[in-house]
Amino acid sequence: MISKFTAFSAFVGLMFFSAPAAAQDHGHEDAHQEEVHHDDAHHEDAHAVEMHAEDAHGAHADHSEGHGHGEFVPASDTEGRKSVVKETVEHHLADSYEFHIVGPVGFPLPVILYDNGLKVFSSAKFHHGESVAEVDGQYYMVHHSKIYKTDAEGTITYDEHHHPTNEKPLDFSITKNVFMIIFMAVFMFFLFRGVAKTYKNSLVPSKAGRFLEPLIVFIRDEIAIPNIGEKHYKRYMSFLLTIFFFIWFLNLAGMTPLGVNVTGNIAVTVSLALMTFFITQFSGKKDYWMHIFWMPGVPVLLRPVLAVIELIGLVVKPFSLTIRLYANMLAGHVVIMSILGLIYIFASYTAAIPFTGLTLFLYVLELLVAALQAYIFTMLASLYFGAAVEEHDHH
Repeated sequence: MISKFTAFSAFVGLMFFSAPAAAQDHGHEDAHQEEVHHDDAHHEDAHAVEMHAEDAHGAHADHSEGHGHGEFVPASDTEGRKSVVKETVEHHLADSYEFHIVGPVGFPLPVILYDNGLKVFSSAKFHHGESVAEVDGQYYMVHHSKIYKTDAEGTITYDEHHHPTNEKPLDFSITKNVFMIIFMAVFMFFLFRGVAKTYKNSLVPSKAGRFLEPLIVFIRDEIAIPNIGEKHYKRYMSFLLTIFFFIWFLNLAGMTPLGVNVTGNIAVTVSLALMTFFITQFSGKKDYWMHIFWMPGVPVLLRPVLAVIELIGLVVKPFSLTIRLYANMLAGHVVIMSILGLIYIFASYTAAIPFTGLTLFLYVLELLVAALQAYIFTMLASLYFGAAVEEHDHH
C-alpha cells in the first residue's frame, strides 16, 4: 500500500530547496531587534566602527547569542520584564547554529561556508556567538544570527545607516531548522518503511500502521481521488502523503519546548509551495494551458484580459500557500508564549491562574491548527494537481 520511498522521494527536492534557503534566511525574524541594537550602538560609536570586545555586552544580551534568561529582574521593573519576555519569544522563533534542548543543554551543529573554498567546522568555535572562529587563516563571527568575515579581533564595520559592511560568506550551514528537516525526513522514511513491511505478511495493519492507515486512506479517498480523479491520483499520492505528514509532524514538534519553528520559517514554506507549483506546471496538460492563455467559450476580445488574470493567479497560488502556513504557525507560537510571558510580567498568583488556563486552552487549539494546516496545504495541492490534469470536452 505504501512504497518504501513514500516519505523519502519528495524530501530530496525539499532539502535541496530549503537547506541553503533556511540557512540564509534564519536571521530574518531578528530584523527589528537588529535595528534597535544598531540605534543603541550608533550612539556609542560615532565613527561607525565597533570592536567585538566593546560589543560583547550587547551580544550577550541578544537572544540569539546569549539568552539572558538567568538574569534576575525585580517584579517592580515591568519594562525590564517585558524586555526579557520579548527576547525569550524571539529566541524561540529564531533559527540558530546550535540546537538547544533545555537551558544550557544542547549540541553544536556543523557550519558550512563557501569563502574561496569550502570551510566546514563546528559551531562550538563561536562559543555561543561570543568568540571569533578561525578557520584556515580566516576569521568569522556570528553577529545578529548571521556569519560575517572579520579580523582576528572580530571587528565589525558599519555604514552610515549602521548596517554591517563586513563580507558575508555563502552560508550552507546545518542550522537548527535544517537539522529538524533532515531529522524528520529520516524519521518518516523509517516509519513508513516499517509500516510497509508489515503488509508483506498480512493486510491487517499492526503497530504504527493501525494509526497511520486511516489517515492514509482518508487522504486517498477524501482528498486525492475527489480532486484529482481516479485516473491520475496515484501519480501524486507519494507527494501528498509526504507533504501532509511532514507539515503535521513538524507542526507538532514546534509545540514542544525545544524551540523548533520550522514551519514558522518562511524559507521552508516557500520551498514547499514552490515544489507544489512546479509539480503542477509540469503536470499541466493541453487543456490546462489553453484555459490559461486562450480560454475557450468566451469572446475573443476578452481572452487576452483573462490570460493576464490567469497568469497572475499562477503567482498568487504559491504565495498563498506560503503565507497561510507561515503566518498561522508563527502567530500561534507568538500568542502562546506572549500569554505565558504575562504571568512573568505581572508576577502574581492572581494573574497566573487565568493566564495558565488560557494558555492550556490555546495550546489544545494550536494542536488542532497543526493538523488543520497540514490538511489545508494537502487539499489545495491536490486541487492544483487536479486542475492541471483535468480533461475537458470541447464542443
